[in-house]
Amino acid sequence: MQKPIFLFILLLTNLSCIGQNNQPNSEAIVVGAEQTQLYLPLLNDKKVALLANHSSLVGEQHIVDVLLANKVNIVKVLAPEHGFRGDKSDGVDIKDAKDEKTGIPIVSIYGDNKYIPEKLISDVDVLLFDIQDVGVRFYTFITAMHYAMEACAKTGTKFIVLDRPNPNGMYVDGPILDPKKKSYVGVHPIPIVHGLTVGELATMINGEGWLEAGKCELTVIFVKGYTHSTVYSLPVKPSPNLPNDQSIKLYPSLALFEGTAVSVGRGTQQPFTIIGHPELTELKYSFTPKSIPGMSVNPPLEGKKCYGYDLSKIDFKPHFTLKYLLEFYEMFDEQDQFFKDYFNKLVGNDSTIQQIKAGLSERDIKATWASKLNAYKKMRKKYLLYKDFE
Repeated sequence: MQKPIFLFILLLTNLSCIGQNNQPNSEAIVVGAEQTQLYLPLLNDKKVALLANHSSLVGEQHIVDVLLANKVNIVKVLAPEHGFRGDKSDGVDIKDAKDEKTGIPIVSIYGDNKYIPEKLISDVDVLLFDIQDVGVRFYTFITAMHYAMEACAKTGTKFIVLDRPNPNGMYVDGPILDPKKKSYVGVHPIPIVHGLTVGELATMINGEGWLEAGKCELTVIFVKGYTHSTVYSLPVKPSPNLPNDQSIKLYPSLALFEGTAVSVGRGTQQPFTIIGHPELTELKYSFTPKSIPGMSVNPPLEGKKCYGYDLSKIDFKPHFTLKYLLEFYEMFDEQDQFFKDYFNKLVGNDSTIQQIKAGLSERDIKATWASKLNAYKKMRKKYLLYKDFE
């Protein structure tokens, strides 16, 4: 008797979240992880795995501490890129370990287990996902979520998403990923800025049949007080090289420079708010990348003085732009050395690079992906859990 009653109460609570989000955003944000009354009953007497990192906070407490205080049986923690504590440099393989504080096994899913083999979760009943995303296709935490869902679909493990706001969730833009360019920095046929929370994206993954094994058993714990028009400042940096709101806003546009010869400020305290290259001496602003443990151990152009732009103080309204990419390509003397192979993985196609080389304007380039982007926008509306932006 109790179980159906609880599920009915949970359904009413979730529906009330939708109703609240149809009103002006006057209440404080309450992330999924803070709504323990909704998900703790789902974990009673269950063996639980947790896909989490340093951003998995319940107020000022880490979710692991909250779960343990409520007698939840955490069998293991799956650690994505940057590690469970979020203190590992970009691209570094994460090693298996034990959490020093709790003794819980930490299993890396950013190394040999990137694609999350079934055996990794075959001994658990529930996989709980709680990570802060930034709403960009090539941010690897959503790739980790995809493969976690795939493993759950294969093993019958329940998958619960504790949803969080998307700081770039107030717009949708960029080319749709060509399936031929699928990689760990792009799994889904979605634009660079997808305009979804992780809970909405998980619902889309299930609904569009993007898992090889079919659907997983999915539950999303909604965010209260959130709409896609909400301006949300993250309480903690989501990864080592996104230290502030400005870097998060610029990230969708500037991250494409990672597929070029230009530095995006890795190896400085201003990553993704500055860009530059040693050749561009006509530009006044300069910086020199250095090894910074926990942020970028071997940054591109390490030890070389780079000249470029400081965008840390500009009034940058959230949007996706090719403006800076096109400007730097035009300024670069050896244009055949500007792009790296990685660029096509990030942008998600083979055509954008050719369009830039051919001298197309940003407007003309965007026109070539408009029809597929519009189709995505229409499809996206089916999976929205919160009121959309105007």
